[in-house]
Order: sequence, then C-alpha cells, then structure tokens
Amino acid sequence: MTGINRREFLGAAAGTVLAAGVHAAESEPKKLRLGLIGCGGYGMADVRAALKAGGVEIVALCDVDSEHLEKSAGDCEKLQGKKPATFKLYEEMLKQAAMDAVIIGTPPHWHALQFLAALDKGLDIYCEKPLAYDIREGRAMVDAAKKAGRIVQIGFQRRQSAGFKGAREYIQSGKAGKIIQAEAQIHYNAGTKDPTPVDPPAALDWDLWCGPAPKIPYSPQVGHMNWRLEKTTGHGHLVDWGIHLMDQVRWILGEKTPRTISAAGGIYALKGRITTPDVLAVHFEFETCPVLWRHHIYGAEEYTPETSNGIFFYGDKETVFVTDDRWVNIPRGKNKERQLHEGKADAGLAHMADFLAAVRERKQPACVIEDAYQSTATVKLAMISYDVGAKITWDGEKEQIVGNAEAAKLLKREYRAPWKHPYTA
Repeated sequence: MTGINRREFLGAAAGTVLAAGVHAAESEPKKLRLGLIGCGGYGMADVRAALKAGGVEIVALCDVDSEHLEKSAGDCEKLQGKKPATFKLYEEMLKQAAMDAVIIGTPPHWHALQFLAALDKGLDIYCEKPLAYDIREGRAMVDAAKKAGRIVQIGFQRRQSAGFKGAREYIQSGKAGKIIQAEAQIHYNAGTKDPTPVDPPAALDWDLWCGPAPKIPYSPQVGHMNWRLEKTTGHGHLVDWGIHLMDQVRWILGEKTPRTISAAGGIYALKGRITTPDVLAVHFEFETCPVLWRHHIYGAEEYTPETSNGIFFYGDKETVFVTDDRWVNIPRGKNKERQLHEGKADAGLAHMADFLAAVRERKQPACVIEDAYQSTATVKLAMISYDVGAKITWDGEKEQIVGNAEAAKLLKREYRAPWKHPYTA
C-alpha cells in the first residue's frame, strides 16, 4: 500500500466533505417563491399555512391598505427571517417580483382580474373562494386557466376535512342507500358594525379597494372583513360561507350544477345594517336529488348546536349528518344506534400543502378550477333567484338561464370604469 502524508489526507477529506455538501445542496429542492395579493385575514392565513407546509419563501405582498401591508410584511419577516417586497398595485408586483406562484386573498369582486393577470405572467395560483363575483367572470377564468396550463387551487379547504372525506366515502359506497334528499345549513350570529358612512381610513385607498365593483360609501360595516354581507362585494352568507357546504354537497353526490333554483328570504333582524338576506331558504333541484339550503344569521342559539353547521343526507337505508370534524350515520327504524365517526385535520394547511405539492409535481390539486366554477355558479344562481324573486331554470350545458331575461342579465355585472369585464362572448 502506498502511504500518504497528513496534508494529503486532510486535503482529500476536505474535498470529500465539500463534494458531499455540494451534492446535498443540489439535491435539496428549491424553495417556491410566493406572492400574496390581499393581506387580510385569510390571505395571511394562507401565507402562514404555506410557511408551515415548508419549502417556500414569501417574496412579495400587495395590498391597497398601507397599514395592512406593513404589518403583514413585518409578520412575514418574523416567520421566515426575511421581509418581502411590498406593493400597492398588483400589476406592479406581478411585473417586478420574481415569483413561482401567487396567492389571491382579496374579496371576490377582484378575483377575476388578478387571476387573469397572474396567468398572463405564467404563475400558478392559489385563489380563495368563491372563484369569482359573477358567473361570467368564472367562465372567463376557467377558459384562461385551461389555455395557460397552470396549476390552480381554489380555497375549498373542506375537501381536506376528515369528516367530509369519511362521509363521502361512506355515501358513495352505497351503504346509506339511494340519497333521496339533502339539507345544508349554517346558522350563526353575524356581528355587525356601524353602517353609517364615514371617511375611509387614511391608509386605505377606498376607490381602488372597490375597483370594478360599484363604489359605495365607506363604513366600518362594509370595510375589511365585513364586505362579506354586502351585496356589491361578498353577496351574502350563502356565497361567502355556505358555498363550502354546497361544494361538499356537489362533491359527495358527484353533481355539477342544479337544474332549477328557487330562493326566498329577506332582511328581517339586520335591516339597515346589511344588504343581503339574514334569513334565506333555497331549493335546488339537482339530477340526483333535491337539496335544501337554510340559514339565519341572528338569534342563532340552536336547540341542537351540533347540527347548526353541516349537511344531512337522507338515504333510503340510512341518514348521514356531516360537518368538519365528524360524521354520523343513523340507520332507519326506531331506536337504532347512531354511529359517530370523528377525525380532526388542519384543512387549511392540508389544502395549501396539496397545492404546493401539485406545483412541484405539475399535477392537478384537490379542487380544480372547473369544480370551483360549478360550486360558485350554484350559489350565485341562488342569489339571482332571490334578487328577481322567481324560480329559475339553468341549462348547465349552454350555461344559460332559460325563460327569464331579467335573471339572465345578472349572470354578468357591468364593471365600473376604467376596468373592463373579462368575459367577451
């Protein structure tokens, strides 16, 4: 054996260590660079979920409220050790920031334009629900996403819920029998703020916040968070929160959109404070079975609070009730024992992790955009029925309301100048 001296040995060892380090660095996956448009509660919840899932860096933030923007940038710096770049205009962020994907956490009246602009930049997208404010925006978004071939995840996080997954598997196995009817509901006490018009906060560009929607007077009741119950922005409780359950109804039953929709309700307790119904009942006729939606958002101290947020599926063998963290199957007949199935999951984290994995692996995530479009169209059709005070018929193949010209006009909202609606067909 040929001997080597100490210097040669140490040099060889150092080279081996260096090579190993280079190989490890090369095999370590590159962090995905994410941007966020809309630094409100859910936008930042999505950011936290992405950072918790790992393998990402938040490189850019955008918001028309300078205080929200700076606070969110500071929070990101604490979470990841590096402060992201900040922008007031999403167009500037998309132009200047080097990103792999973007999270859209703005109110739904802004989704379409921001979504389409992100596609134009070749970005993958995680967008909060509902997909769009109006049905025609949604169709433009679906068509553009398919053409661009990007990865898109819409924020229907309950597709990751242990309760809904378990109930779906059970119902689709046929153990509950043929589903004859379903009922979905979310009753809660809506907190409202002062609806008196006042000047917007100095940090908030209210004109830009309203954007393509009608510019309404600012008040604490229609500002941050509270836009949900305002007709021109969130369009009410069914569109904002109930859409999660209607998405689950469709997902579990394997349905698309309903054939007929009939909605009735009104503003009874919160008149003068909100502009969407605090009481609403909607009858949807799907191909499989009828589905009833109900909500009241005042005085909602339920006699049975465990069912105030969830879905009943009535089968000819069993009834199934499902909510986020549990589902129950109840055999038919008197005094039959209920079977409770529980399971907890961080659905928001799981949904974001699913998106990030889809981006890395170039595969479709849990909620593809066509599915999100159908769930969004379902609840928007209910609000159209409510607004015109009539039962409407929907041709799902042609995507047209049949026999009601007044209702058909509400499929597309005119944009406020200078913004232009993206649907041109």
